[in-house]
Amino acid sequence: METIDPDQPVPVTTASLTADLVRLGVAPGSVLVVHSSLSSIGYVSGGAHAVVLALREVLGPGGTLVVPTHSTQLSDPAPWENPPVPEAWWDTIRAMAPAYDPALTATAGMGAIPDTVRLVPGARRSAHPLYSFCAVGPDAARVTEGHTPERELGEDSPLGRLYELGADVLLLGVGHENNTSLHLAEHRSGTRPVVAQGAPVLVDGERRWVTFDELDTWSDDFEQVGAAAAVAGLETVGPVGRATARLLPQRALVDFATGWFRANRT
Repeated sequence: METIDPDQPVPVTTASLTADLVRLGVAPGSVLVVHSSLSSIGYVSGGAHAVVLALREVLGPGGTLVVPTHSTQLSDPAPWENPPVPEAWWDTIRAMAPAYDPALTATAGMGAIPDTVRLVPGARRSAHPLYSFCAVGPDAARVTEGHTPERELGEDSPLGRLYELGADVLLLGVGHENNTSLHLAEHRSGTRPVVAQGAPVLVDGERRWVTFDELDTWSDDFEQVGAAAAVAGLETVGPVGRATARLLPQRALVDFATGWFRANRT
C-alpha cells in the first residue's frame, strides 16, 4: 500500500491534475514529451492511470503524448556498472537475452507513467532496442517510425521528429538530468565521441545480437544547461499536484543547449 503523507491535505485527482497542467501552459493539440516521477506528485487517486488521463484530457484529440520507454537492460553487459555483472556472464547474456519486442519488453528506470502510456489503445512504440519512445495521438506514427538501432537519440530519432513538430517538454517532478531532448543537442554539438554498442533484435523473425555505433552521451552537466535555459527565459515552472513541473519548447531548448555544450564542454 502506498504511504500517504499526512501533510497532503487532499488526494490528487485527474481533475486537479488537468487544472494544474492547464495553468502551467500545456496547450491543447500540442505534441508533448513527458519525463516524470509519479511519487513526486503525491498521493494520486488512480495512480499513473489518472496522470495519463489528465495529460490526454489537456492535449485533447488533436494532441500527441510522447514518453521515453528505454530498455537499456538489453544493452551490451560489458560496461554495466549499476550493478556490474561478472565477465564470465557476458557471452551468455549476449546469446540469451530475449530480442527487443515493442509489445513485451519492459522499460528500465522510466517509471510508472511511461509504462502506463504503453498500454493505451493505439499507442505506438518505436523499434530501437535500447532507446525507444512511445506515443499516442495523431502524430504518434511520425514520432516513432523508422527508429532503427543506428538512429539512437540523434537527428533521425523520435527526438529529431519532436524538434520538427515543435514539441514541448514537460518535466513532471524530475529535473533536466532526465531530459532526453538534451541528447539531441549533444549530437548536434559534436562534443561527445562515438562508441560501439549491441543489443538483441528480431531480424526476419529470428533473434540476433546486432552491433551498432552510438553517441557516448553524458548527462552530468544537464542540470547546468537546464538552469542556464531557465535564466534565458525558456522555462515555465509551476505545481502539478505536489510536484514541481517545468514546461519548455523543445526546439528552443535544443538550439540553446547545442550552443551551450559547444561553449562549455572541453
